[in-house]
Amino acid sequence: TSTFSEIFLYSLPVDMRKAMNGLSQIVAEVLKKNPCDGSLFVFINRDRNTLKALYWDKTGFAVWHKRLEVDKFHWLKTHSEDSLSVTCEQLDLLLSGIDIEKAKPHEKLSFHAFS
Repeated sequence: TSTFSEIFLYSLPVDMRKAMNGLSQIVAEVLKKNPCDGSLFVFINRDRNTLKALYWDKTGFAVWHKRLEVDKFHWLKTHSEDSLSVTCEQLDLLLSGIDIEKAKPHEKLSFHAFS
């Protein structure tokens, strides 16, 4: 399970020179969210080969940084909002190179009677 209350992907490219203060400012001023609320906020650069993830770990901000050497991340192409809330599983897919906007899981079924 995730230790984050929610995971948000910021839809616009970000200058990766931004560190904790710059990223938390985007969260507070653009997304209108509290950067200290236990959520994970994920940002991408213009070339879509670098991600930064910002979170508050109860004692301070932490940033996780990943750069792909060859490929690009499949980022939000059809999303019109500033951010998209995703599940931990969707983030794992994104980090693995899967386009989460095109990926369709099997329909979840629930049965109440068996014959």
